[in-house]
Amino acid sequence: MEMLHLRYFVAVAEELNFSAAARRLHMAASPLSQRIKDLEHELGQRLFDRSTHHVTLTPAGTALLPIARDVLDQVNAIPWRLREATGARRATVFLGMPAGVHPELRARVNTLAERVRERFELKRWPGTTPALVSAVREGKLALALARLPVGDPALDQLTVMTERLGAVVPADQFAGRDAVSLAELTELSYVATPAEITPAYFDQLDRELFERGIRKRIKLADTGYGGASEIISTGMAFSVSMLDPESPMSGYRLDNVTVLPFTDFRPRLDTGLVWQHDRAHGGDLDELVAAAREVFAEPLTR
Repeated sequence: MEMLHLRYFVAVAEELNFSAAARRLHMAASPLSQRIKDLEHELGQRLFDRSTHHVTLTPAGTALLPIARDVLDQVNAIPWRLREATGARRATVFLGMPAGVHPELRARVNTLAERVRERFELKRWPGTTPALVSAVREGKLALALARLPVGDPALDQLTVMTERLGAVVPADQFAGRDAVSLAELTELSYVATPAEITPAYFDQLDRELFERGIRKRIKLADTGYGGASEIISTGMAFSVSMLDPESPMSGYRLDNVTVLPFTDFRPRLDTGLVWQHDRAHGGDLDELVAAAREVFAEPLTR
């Protein structure tokens, strides 16, 4: 028995007219009638009572109709059931992570990953803020934590953390101190890490320090945050970094390096969560961004 035989039978049973059923099946009435006879012969039972003007189902035909419909429904469902069985049930998406993400903020990322795990597999991707923002804009990353400000009208952003910054200074020169003023730092050079790894905020900070009397500069190249610590530990310079000792940035500090709060200056670094506006408004990230807004609803302050 072929599936086509069942399709032909159901069409005739529903139309109770061979000509109408043939039109529905886009075939001639004569071959359709022959296919029904073939099916009746195979089953050993008449399925229809035929007369010149009427077609009716026999008891065998009446019994076969729901069975045939059920078989055809199952066959018709094979394509989407196969896609469901073999297709990825979860979409893998990436969230960009800049250096020095605070442990409490990282914990919220883990909370988000758990919240959406039935729909998304959320993986972290490292990079500098400029690189991560570009990757979000290009659709390579779904979300990214980024050091603010981020001035891209195509991206939405949500401030998720504010961290107080302090002066990273030579420990021996400021032994016993619990704070420092900008005036005490004018003889030291301000050391800035390379622009390609430094958030845009630090450009603003550099200008503000200059306006406040910090005129000496050391510009580093081909190095990272560890290179700044090397210069500071020699007693030549100072820098600005996260004040909270729980920040991973403290891992870059060497033995003769400490961080102190300013007495006359209160720099803060904001971190935001960014995503493409279009992907979160009727797009593929609706659910993910909605969950992120809930998880990061209350900004952290350190």
